[in-house]
Amino acid sequence: MSVPLLRNAILLSVTARIVSFSNRTIRKMSQTRFSSKIQIPTSNHKKNPGDESCNGGSAANIRVFVRKKRAKKSLEISPKEEVKAEEPRQQQLCSLPDIEDFAYGKKCGYSYSTQAPENWEKVLERIRRMRSSEDAPVDSMGCEKAGNSLPPKERRFAVLVSSLLSSQTKDHVTHGAIQRLLQNGLLNPDALDNTEEATIKNLIYPVGFYTRKASNLKKIAKICQLKYDGDIPSTLEDLLQLPGIGPKMAHLVMNVGWEIVLGICVDTHVHRICNRLAWVSRPGTKQKTSSPEETRESLQLWLPKEEWVAINPLLVGFGQTICTPLRPHCGTCTVSNFCPSAFKEISSPSSTPKKPRSN
Repeated sequence: MSVPLLRNAILLSVTARIVSFSNRTIRKMSQTRFSSKIQIPTSNHKKNPGDESCNGGSAANIRVFVRKKRAKKSLEISPKEEVKAEEPRQQQLCSLPDIEDFAYGKKCGYSYSTQAPENWEKVLERIRRMRSSEDAPVDSMGCEKAGNSLPPKERRFAVLVSSLLSSQTKDHVTHGAIQRLLQNGLLNPDALDNTEEATIKNLIYPVGFYTRKASNLKKIAKICQLKYDGDIPSTLEDLLQLPGIGPKMAHLVMNVGWEIVLGICVDTHVHRICNRLAWVSRPGTKQKTSSPEETRESLQLWLPKEEWVAINPLLVGFGQTICTPLRPHCGTCTVSNFCPSAFKEISSPSSTPKKPRSN
């Protein structure tokens, strides 16, 4: 047999064995990450004399391994599972707290402290004892005393007028103005609406900002006549719509006039004393509140609602007699050991030094 024929016979025999072996290997590797591609030379392939022999490295070059691509598994989630997966995330993410969250001390996201100050009950009880031993102007001339002898409808209007006049004015001055209006029969909307503004201004003088307050009184009287049948608004929102009426006045009128407690009445005395006692602070900080309204919001976070009405005359009288704006009487105050501001505001503001006379 000639050499080319012998070579072709050997090549065909080797090829048949390779094919058989490759088929078995493919079946085994179908479960693995790899597959093999077999290149099988055909019988027509002509080998050059310089080609490698089949007994050499040619068999090793026939099989080539190729990495299989993994099929992407799509996980189908039912709507119920989707909701369950979102719940933990929603619990972590919280919106800004509502006013109801403040009132009931709910904690959510960025929280505002609702923890009551330490020893606040002892402080309040000691203030009550100090107040019981000494009368203050608010006890006899406060806004809530206005029109005590009048029928309910007229008394409500008297309390509203007194609250308006009390702003930036001492109690005895406000009380005097109310008495003059009462003596002239002007403590009702109809009479006030039909009176000249100049007359009203003269009667309420010297209350603070008496000119502006006389104008506001005329406007309020007309609104009460037209919208409320001679009575005053019965909601906090409507009271705040009246000219010159702020939150402190509106809460006082609701408390006294309608016997509805919606908030604490905070004036300058309550504002000052609560900050001195460190009972209130700005949201998220330990800084003092900057306005009576901020004090009200902070105080309502922890003070029990049954104390909301009584706290105003109690602290106002305390501020008029002991915890005064200037030179507070810390030496005679029985809560000074609980007060972080005690003995720190004794000296009055330094006056401007006088220039020496020239000889």
